[in-house]
Amino acid sequence: MSKHTLTGEQFAHMVLLGANHLSNQSQMIDSLNVFPVPDGDTGTNMNLTMTSGASEVEKVTSDHIGDVANALAKGLLMGARGNSGVILSQLFRGFSKSIQDKESVTVADLADALQAGVETAYKAVMKPVEGTLLTVAKDAGNHAQEVAKTTDDFVEFFTAVLDEAKSSLERTPELLPVLKEVGVVDSGGQGLVTVYEGFLASLKGEDVPQTQSQPSLDEMVSAEHHKMHQDFMETEDIEFGYCTEFMVKFEDDKLQQNPFDEDAYREELSEHGDSLLVVADDEVVKVHIHAEYPGDVMSLGQKYGSLINIKIENMREQHTSIVGEQSKEEEVTPKQPLAVVTVGMGSGIREMFESLGASVVIEGGQTMNPSTQDIVEAVTEANADQVLVLPNNKNIVMAAEQVNDLVDVDVQVVPTKTVPQGMGAMLALNLEASLSDNADAMREAMQHVKTGQLTYAVRDTQIDGRNIEEGNFMGIVDGTISAVNRDKLEAIYELLNNLIDDEEDEIVTILQGEEGTDEEVEQMEAYIEQHFEEIEVEVHKGEQPIYSYIFSVE
Repeated sequence: MSKHTLTGEQFAHMVLLGANHLSNQSQMIDSLNVFPVPDGDTGTNMNLTMTSGASEVEKVTSDHIGDVANALAKGLLMGARGNSGVILSQLFRGFSKSIQDKESVTVADLADALQAGVETAYKAVMKPVEGTLLTVAKDAGNHAQEVAKTTDDFVEFFTAVLDEAKSSLERTPELLPVLKEVGVVDSGGQGLVTVYEGFLASLKGEDVPQTQSQPSLDEMVSAEHHKMHQDFMETEDIEFGYCTEFMVKFEDDKLQQNPFDEDAYREELSEHGDSLLVVADDEVVKVHIHAEYPGDVMSLGQKYGSLINIKIENMREQHTSIVGEQSKEEEVTPKQPLAVVTVGMGSGIREMFESLGASVVIEGGQTMNPSTQDIVEAVTEANADQVLVLPNNKNIVMAAEQVNDLVDVDVQVVPTKTVPQGMGAMLALNLEASLSDNADAMREAMQHVKTGQLTYAVRDTQIDGRNIEEGNFMGIVDGTISAVNRDKLEAIYELLNNLIDDEEDEIVTILQGEEGTDEEVEQMEAYIEQHFEEIEVEVHKGEQPIYSYIFSVE
């Protein structure tokens, strides 16, 4: 490769090698999660997210680096899982916008793209925390700006960027006390360093060893653009009936009269349809849009040049052929005005949410964070004009918040961080009320729910001043470890003492997990009855993994 210019093909190889290296290291990254619970998933989330991006990159046949970067950003967005995955997707979203018009890039261009990615990612996080993936990306991006002033050699440049990323990663415990206490670096930052290591190996012409049993890219992600719109809609519901694709080959005389501005052109097109994609370079602009009047859309493009590669499909006819005409006797299922999509792991928990009115329950949670794509598909399956999404896990909230921009229905996310919060929010559901009124009522209801969880430690550690040994049972109250004991019931009793306020609380709901027993439940009920006389106890079979018991206190 040229030491001074980076092409689309070369960048694509960097992405694939970075994704592969991240896959190889994902279990190690999982192990860096601060809490020693058996649900460390940062590496898994970043791996699945990056794999989705790599899948889209593999489909690109162009050597245009802007095309490759845009494909990467699209794949990362649709496959984003967990907070770390969403932040990774935002880093490369800003990155791709910075170079989307470039055929190839210089070191200075790459430095600017890295910096643009940092700015986009920081804007996407409401309360950025330093000492995390964001900090590592920021420090590496800032250093990239300085190094680009002294060299135009990509290997030299990215070696320096990676060195700074590693140094920043080593500094994360100084910025985030909990990392220092536990004695680990930030797991998300380690994930980004791992991706960058793959990038540098590609630039140097080196290899990263393949894993022996890596799932195929097709198994990891299914992000076909039209499929998710067709499966759960009726032909007559298609508002914009023609899938319209074309390119405008720029002509100098027309550009003199009508200078081309991609953002303004995109905004103008958006008034004529949906599912809009506009990608431009120096010679052409590519357009994909679902429109009712394709001629009007193409006329807008003719202001800048001549039309080429035109493709128009009647989606109503296409949809009919895909899903088949329904018989006259068959009733069409109308859309619901309002539906709820929620997340839960365990057959009992799923049944509880369904009994409370949830339309779709996504199988996921601590050990398996659903992707943005998974949530998009669930929202579509709910078949409603308006949808409330309850993530029930702090690591799913950001992925859920991406969904509203990707679907044609109104979506509001109620940021529930635990299953009990989700259950409490569901009790406030009023199908006669508006979307915003329900969201407000649910947010209020979740504030009155306390959550306790019992699990076990997967390694020795020290956190919050507690010495924890592998195999210890741990009681967690609203995200803080409040009980540690080698005896399971003793840990439960300490957890209950820290969780229940006899003067303010009224009901304790016990969700029995896969590793819970009826005998333990009976002993818990007896303990609560003896020590908290006014508390009512309800027990349900949650069948959740990892957590023997989840407690909801109201």
